[in-house]
Amino acid sequence: MAAQQNPNHLLIIEDDRGRKEFPLREPVYSIGRDPKCDIRLFSQFVSRRHATLVRRHREDGSLYYRIVDGNLKGKPSANGLLINGKKLQAHDLQDEDEVVFGPQVSARYYLLKLEPGATGPLDEFDITLISPGMMIGEPDE
Repeated sequence: MAAQQNPNHLLIIEDDRGRKEFPLREPVYSIGRDPKCDIRLFSQFVSRRHATLVRRHREDGSLYYRIVDGNLKGKPSANGLLINGKKLQAHDLQDEDEVVFGPQVSARYYLLKLEPGATGPLDEFDITLISPGMMIGEPDE
C-alpha cells in the first residue's frame, strides 16, 4: 500500500515527567511503569504492566490500535483504564480518545491522515499541537 493510504498513529503521554510523543508503528506495545515496557509511564499510581496496545486490521485493510488493560497474558492492571471517562477492559482507539492510567497520568491518541493530494516531501507528522496555556490570553510581562 502507498504511504498516503496508511494513516499515522500517535500517542501522546503526560505523566510525572511531562509530555512525550510516541509514533506508533509496531504491532504491539507494552505500557507501564516497568523499565522494560515499550512505552514507560512515570508514576507510582501506574502498574508495572498497565496496558497493551495491539495493532489490528479492519476488513477494508486499514489499521487501528486496540488498547487492552493489563498484559497480553490476561493479568489486569491494579487500577484499570479510564477511556473517554468510562472504565473499560479494552477499546478500539479512535482519533482524540483519552486514556487515563492514574492520577495525572494520561494519554491522548491521534489518527493523523495524510492528504491524498500532497506534493513534495511529507512531514513525519502533520499536526500542530497547542498547549492549554497558549489558548488563554495571558500577558507576557
